Amino acid sequence: MRRDLRVAADSPLSHFPPSLRPEAYSAMRNLLLQLDSSRLPSVFDQVVAYDGGAEQIMSYGGVTPEDVRDLVHGCIFTRGPKDLRHTAVWIGGNNMSQGEQLLAMAQDAMFHPLTVSVMLDSNGSNTTAVAAVVKVEQTLGNLKGRKVLILGGTGPVGQRAAGLLAKDGAHVTITSRKPEQGEKARQFINARFEVPVEAKTLSDPSTVGELLDGVEVLVNSGAAGIQMVAHKAWAGHPTLKVAVDLNAVPPLGIEGVEVQDAGEVRHGVTVFGAFGVGNFKTKLHKRCIGRLFERNDQVLDAETIADIAREMVKKK
Repeated sequence: MRRDLRVAADSPLSHFPPSLRPEAYSAMRNLLLQLDSSRLPSVFDQVVAYDGGAEQIMSYGGVTPEDVRDLVHGCIFTRGPKDLRHTAVWIGGNNMSQGEQLLAMAQDAMFHPLTVSVMLDSNGSNTTAVAAVVKVEQTLGNLKGRKVLILGGTGPVGQRAAGLLAKDGAHVTITSRKPEQGEKARQFINARFEVPVEAKTLSDPSTVGELLDGVEVLVNSGAAGIQMVAHKAWAGHPTLKVAVDLNAVPPLGIEGVEVQDAGEVRHGVTVFGAFGVGNFKTKLHKRCIGRLFERNDQVLDAETIADIAREMVKKK
C-alpha cells in the first residue's frame, strides 16, 4: 500500500515550505535539459520554459555536437520508458546552423524505447517564423498560387518562413544583398523543405518597388534597424494584401507599419509589426514547452511547431 505523504496542519513538517515537504517528491517532475550553443544559456528561454510547464531546467551553455551524446544519455537512462515523457530537451543559442547540428546529434543519441521529446528554436527562429506564417494564413486563408516576397530571406527566420509558405503552395521569392548568399539560401530551402523558391538580389532597398509587381504578401525579416521598404512603395499597392515587419528596432523595416500592429488595415493592407507577431510567438513558445511533456517521441522543428500554432488558432 502506498504511504500517504500528505502533511497535516498540525504536523511537525507543516512549517517547511511546500517544495521541501515529502509530497513534493511523490510525483514525477517535468525536467527540461537546455542545450545552448551560445556561451551563456538564454535566460529568455528559461523564463518561458518555466511558464510553459517545465518544473526544473538543467542548463548548459557553449554546447558542441561532441557534448550532446552524453548529456542526452543522462536523460534517457535515468527513468523508465513510461516516465520519459517527463523529461525533454530544448536546443537553443544564437546560431541556427549550430542548433541544427545539436538536434541531429540528440536524435542520433536516442533509440526506442529510450527517447525523449526535443525542440529546436535557436534564437527563436522557428517560433518567430511560424508565428508570422500563421498570421498570413489567418488573414488570407488559401495561399496556393499567391506571390510572396521575403526581404532578408537568407537568415534563419526568413528561410523557415519561406519554406513554410512555399509548402502552403505560395510562389515565394527571397531577397539578399549578395547573389551568392541568396543562391545558397535558396538551395537550402529547396532541400530542407522540399519545395522550390526563387532568390533575387536586392542591394539597394530603394529599388524594392520593382520586386513588388503582383506580390500579395510582403515579409521583412532583414537585419534590425534597417528600413527596407519606404511607405510610398507599399501603401495603396494594387496587389499587396498583407505586410509583416519582424524588425522592432528603429528605423522599422517597413515604414508605416508599427511594432504593435496586429492585423490593422492600413491603406488597404493588413499589417503586422514585430510585437504583433511576437505576442503570438511567445504564446506558441509556451504551448510547445507544454507539448514536450505530453509524449516522449516528438521532434518539434518548423513544421511540427507550425502544426501546433494552427491548432492554437483553430481552438481560439
